Amino acid sequence: MKHLIEELNEKTYTYKYTLVEGDALKDKFEKISFEVLLEASSNGGTISKMKSKYYNKGSNFNCMKHLVEELNEETYTYKYTLVEGDALKDKFEKISFEVQLEASSDGGTISKMKSKYYTKGDFVLTEEDIKAGKEKVLGMYKVVEAYLLQNPDAYV
Repeated sequence: MKHLIEELNEKTYTYKYTLVEGDALKDKFEKISFEVLLEASSNGGTISKMKSKYYNKGSNFNCMKHLVEELNEETYTYKYTLVEGDALKDKFEKISFEVQLEASSDGGTISKMKSKYYTKGDFVLTEEDIKAGKEKVLGMYKVVEAYLLQNPDAYV
C-alpha cells in the first residue's frame, strides 16, 4: 500500500493523506483521500474525526465526503453521514448510516447496516433506487473484505 502525505500540522493536530496504490484500490478506486483531526476527549483519551473521499473508477460518482459521528469499539458500531458529493446529486440533503458488526458462528463477521435518506423537495426514493445503492455499498464492502483477508495485520 502506498500513501501520499499531503499535510501534517502538529499545531492543529490534523493531517491529510491519500491512498494512491495498493490492494484496497483494486479496480474500483483511483484513490482514497483522508482528512484526520485529533481532539482530546473528556476521559483523557483521543477522538479521531476523519473525512474520506473515494475517487471511483468507472462510476458516475467521483467523490464523497463522510462525517463520522460515532465509532464505538466496545459495541462494534459505526455511525456516519454522507454529507457531500456526487451521490447526493440534487435529490438528497444527506444520507446517514449505522453499521453494527457481530460475530458469526463460522468465526467471521456479520455486518448489519441501516440507512436513512434525507430527500430534497418532493423527490421520492423508490425500492429500485434503494436496491441499486445497496449493491454499490456491497461492492465496496467486498473490496475492503478482500484486502483485509489478504492483509490480516493491516488493521489492529
